[in-house]
Amino acid sequence: MPDHALHGLRVAITGGTSGLGLALVRELRRRGASVAFIGRRRHVVERAARDCPGTHGIVGDVSRKDDIHPIAIQVLAALGGLDVLVNNASSLGPVPLAPLADTDCEDLELALATNVVGPFRLTKALLGSLAASARDGRRPLVVNVSSDAAVTPYPGWGAYGASKAALLHLSRIWAAELASEGVGIISVDPGDMDTPLHALAVPGADRSTLKGPDTAALEIAGLIMSAADNAAPVSVHSGEVAR
Repeated sequence: MPDHALHGLRVAITGGTSGLGLALVRELRRRGASVAFIGRRRHVVERAARDCPGTHGIVGDVSRKDDIHPIAIQVLAALGGLDVLVNNASSLGPVPLAPLADTDCEDLELALATNVVGPFRLTKALLGSLAASARDGRRPLVVNVSSDAAVTPYPGWGAYGASKAALLHLSRIWAAELASEGVGIISVDPGDMDTPLHALAVPGADRSTLKGPDTAALEIAGLIMSAADNAAPVSVHSGEVAR
């Protein structure tokens, strides 16, 4: 049942058609938020929109520069402004995972384009609307979904880990720069989850040992609610909070 705790909050979520992204779409909508989500494949976006009544599905690929402004325009048209941006879309780089020495340049470029440059471009495109939200007395927030691979050098995870490390530091710099504008930035490591991305990375993993995306979505929704009270940390990694 909806609890309306986030009624009136305008949220955009990238990578919103599966895994954590889809779980966030459902959870934030359940709490009363107005939600727009982005996915690459039209038929999948349309199916997710049917399954999540009241949400707005947008077709686009954040790794593509030419898609960024159309995505931003559609988000603002659908929501009438923006209070929260969740940069969740991710790429592993090479699949199956490979050592850096065996990683094609194109796979590294894809990980960087999706995990770092895409969030940078989309945040920048929507920053004016987030700043307007702050001027209206709201507490706008950007949530960048990170990973423990951003801080731990796991062999085979080079493209993914390097891109997430860059996103983490980008988040910290932007948090410092945008504090005076009233725009919050947090980086969140949701932990190892039972998602299609994890299945690609670690085929045959014991799913019983993995966190469900619905659980992670509950945790991130809690952080978003904390941000509304100006209590959100800059980063949350592996259960530890860092300011």
